[in-house]
Amino acid sequence: MDSSIRRQLAEWAGTYNDRKYFLEDPIAFPTRFLELCNRGACCLKDVEVSAVFAAHFAWGRRTMIVRDCSRLFDWMDWKPYDYVMKGGWRDDDVSIHRTVKWSETAAICSRLRSIYETRDSLSSLTQSQMRTMVYGQKEDLKAPDKKINMMRRWMVRDDGKVDLGIWKDIDPATLLIPLDVHVYDTAVELGLTERKAKDIVTVREITGCFEEIFPGDPCKGDFALFGHGVTRAAGGSV
Repeated sequence: MDSSIRRQLAEWAGTYNDRKYFLEDPIAFPTRFLELCNRGACCLKDVEVSAVFAAHFAWGRRTMIVRDCSRLFDWMDWKPYDYVMKGGWRDDDVSIHRTVKWSETAAICSRLRSIYETRDSLSSLTQSQMRTMVYGQKEDLKAPDKKINMMRRWMVRDDGKVDLGIWKDIDPATLLIPLDVHVYDTAVELGLTERKAKDIVTVREITGCFEEIFPGDPCKGDFALFGHGVTRAAGGSV
């Protein structure tokens, strides 16, 4: 990789790995629950459940994502773990976020309750298990799993800036870049990939570039690509 590109990516990562760029972003919700948890007002499972849904809603304009996440947590009375475990979830065909219906959120709640009946945390789930056991999707070894990789970044990275760092048993070196349109377009522009397919191979190729720049913490590079891309695209979409 050209040294000037390395320097530019490191500079962007340093700039955009800052909470001020993520106040109106899906990560604001698990961040809020973690703050409540630190004050003894909720538990880490509230943080996990909020992250599951915030990541699931994370497509489209960020203002719309934040609005619809707020509606969801209002319905849950801002007690997502209790809502999951008590049952009686709203289950109808009305949209809560774009094509996501309340019935889909109820299905996720049902799967989460089954998981929490046998596990203390979602951190023990592999990426594939997160896809099938939480989100109810078929196993797909080629899928980029953007929302799962994004949620794992939130929960694992622990530099005290944007990400939450509550899953201590996962090595940040194993994380993969969440591949959205801004990340992909910026990566292509900078020559980090020439692949047309937005699949797991492309994800690993882009992540590999950041293993050189941020050894042991390649997902720090997500702030460079995503932050620069969203800031450049006025308003920003996820």
